[in-house]
Amino acid sequence: MNFADLGLSDELLRAVNESGYTEPTAIQAQAIPSVLMMRDLVGIAQTGTGKTASFVLPMIDILAEGRSRARMPRSLILEPTRELAAQVAENFEKYGKYHKLSMALLIGGVQMGDQVKALEKGVDVLIATPGRLMDLFGRGKIMLNDCTLLVIDEADRMLDMGFIPDIEEICTKLPANRQTLLFSATMPAPIKKLADKFLSNPKQIEVARPASTNLQIEARIVECTARNKKDVLIDLLRADDMRTAIVFSNRKTTVRDLSQSLSRVGFKAGQIQGDMDQSERIRELDRFKNGDITVLVASDVAARGLDVKGVSHVFNYDVPWHPDDYVHRIGRTGRAGATGKAFTLATADDAEAVANIEKLTGTKIERVSGGQRAASGSDPQPTDEKPKRVPRAKAESKVPAAPRAKAEPKAPAAPRTERPEPSSRPVARMVHDEEPDDGWNGPLPGFLSVKLGS
Repeated sequence: MNFADLGLSDELLRAVNESGYTEPTAIQAQAIPSVLMMRDLVGIAQTGTGKTASFVLPMIDILAEGRSRARMPRSLILEPTRELAAQVAENFEKYGKYHKLSMALLIGGVQMGDQVKALEKGVDVLIATPGRLMDLFGRGKIMLNDCTLLVIDEADRMLDMGFIPDIEEICTKLPANRQTLLFSATMPAPIKKLADKFLSNPKQIEVARPASTNLQIEARIVECTARNKKDVLIDLLRADDMRTAIVFSNRKTTVRDLSQSLSRVGFKAGQIQGDMDQSERIRELDRFKNGDITVLVASDVAARGLDVKGVSHVFNYDVPWHPDDYVHRIGRTGRAGATGKAFTLATADDAEAVANIEKLTGTKIERVSGGQRAASGSDPQPTDEKPKRVPRAKAESKVPAAPRAKAEPKAPAAPRTERPEPSSRPVARMVHDEEPDDGWNGPLPGFLSVKLGS
């Protein structure tokens, strides 16, 4: 099957072909015809399956047959984070270049200024994060009465971030007679309830078992201690087949410290985390995409939906607090048919979290001992062997090595600083670690309007 078999317009097929794609993915092949037939749809698909194009492509052809009205977006796409919203906007620009459609991106962290005036002219596609959309709606700057197509993307992530009440309110402000598309990697009970309430006889498409991991990804649990975890990570990053990697941590402070440590020992490392403003985060992502840096250290703000080609490895420096986040983190590699490797560094204290991940995914993840050989699958290196410990200790700190060597054996608190906090804390930490745009505490909403096909 090719894209021409899906009923798309010649202009759209031309743009797809120029983007280098010839055959649709499973989710695209099943979703696009249903969307073109104006059916409501529930799509369950893991990351890296081409989900975004499965709704962007048919939307372009549907919207090409009408025209926008003042302050009346014709379609709305809800995304949980700024990065995902911006990525969807890039898809519309890429595939809609032969159509005269207008698009607006509504996110925080961007100067509003005169750009709000663009909304008064009407747009064909409004891409927004829920908090910013609700903020602008409350200011009386937007009307959704003419929005006949709604996309709720990354619905399970919306649930994790507390956006479901906002989404329910947004749905009540749209026409009841509309087309609604809901996409999610998993289908927990609250998301099913949302779909049952706001979708009409939807077609359900499932291209992978909920919460399953990509079979193209070689996943391993790397057993280590809190004290030698950084050494183990460095050994793994020095593997011969390591080209580009994303390293995930649960805490923003760890992201900052780890990025600096990796840079000091010779890696081209960058970081992305919630304390960085939008321009800084975009700049770091661009550096990673362009190859200026090869290791991107990130908090979970970057875990979902970011599509960076050629990521060979993903490392969980910390075992994620929520099992679902494991699936989305490792989904940054092994995309679009490519293979990838995912290593999760786990201490004895992480046993319960690892068990929860295995229960969710329904797989037993292979265990290896920490060290360079773990990356290649050869005989494991003992985790307590630290051949380069002293040189790196000198490089990463100006504190003389001798006093540190004496202090470390007597400091039982050191391992505890790396442990996840008690069960009541991770959720609060996770929410706080998200970008300011994801709640109501960020900067004023920004507005970007782009004319496609001009």
